[in-house]
Amino acid sequence: MDVSSEIIYYPTVNENDKKWGLYVTTTGFQSVQPKEPYPTQGHPKSYTFNPTVGRVLDEYQLLYITRGKGTFASRDHKKIKIEAGMIILLFPDEWHTYIPKINTGWDQYWIGFKGIAANRLVANSFFDKKNMVFKVGFLEQLVALYDLAIEVAKEENASFQQYLAGTVMHMLGLVHYTQQNNLFIDNEIVVKINQARFIMQEYPTKVINPRELADQLNMSYSYFRKNFKKFTGLSPTQYQLQIKIQKAKEYLTSSSMPIKEISDILHFDSVYYFTSFFKSKTKETPAEFRNRVHNVTGKLPKK
Repeated sequence: MDVSSEIIYYPTVNENDKKWGLYVTTTGFQSVQPKEPYPTQGHPKSYTFNPTVGRVLDEYQLLYITRGKGTFASRDHKKIKIEAGMIILLFPDEWHTYIPKINTGWDQYWIGFKGIAANRLVANSFFDKKNMVFKVGFLEQLVALYDLAIEVAKEENASFQQYLAGTVMHMLGLVHYTQQNNLFIDNEIVVKINQARFIMQEYPTKVINPRELADQLNMSYSYFRKNFKKFTGLSPTQYQLQIKIQKAKEYLTSSSMPIKEISDILHFDSVYYFTSFFKSKTKETPAEFRNRVHNVTGKLPKK
């Protein structure tokens, strides 16, 4: 992208686009040079603002600063210094303001979007108004996604809004993924967690005591459990059970092994507990799962 350029699109939206769950309202790139007035003119009234006064939008926006420095503040976020490699997530109905430093300017990508899919991410605490700034560094993949969104918005081919919706979700997923992994600055902890995961995945039919596993990795159990759940989103015990469910699906799909035998091999306390747990995770009993899979494939499993 030419650093001297300014590219702005406000793509059209129809009622069917809104039913998809997420749609894009604006996307673009702007390079603000040192001592250049900011913001530039020519934007629709709902987007133009005075940085001294700030503004309120009726949409989400994801801003990515790839060069320069500045500041940002919102109603729920105190004033913070912004530098290249930072992402700002703006929320609808949330007062905010931002501005590049006069002696550096900045380069910014942005994409604005609305929809129940975005609202659901916030409702489920994946994103929070009190944490609107993320330091992700320079991500070529993210820049490529912004460039893709700009190109798709420019062309406005059939169903382009659905394509843009997927691009936004990819962006949000990449930001969340990068941010969560940046929390683990101690690489040794990550190595040990991955060792634990490998052991659990390698021996799905064995009983692996999480406390003994922590000892094996020279970690206290409480520290191991806390970091394991922080990294995977599951406790060590829950992680093992999910692996066992996947192994159970393999047995149910590829063999005629009795369900009780599968339960015993995977060391569930009883076939009743196995059946109950399997249904809680898959919405089907083991027998129902086996029958459905075999009816679809038309093949009978072999012992």
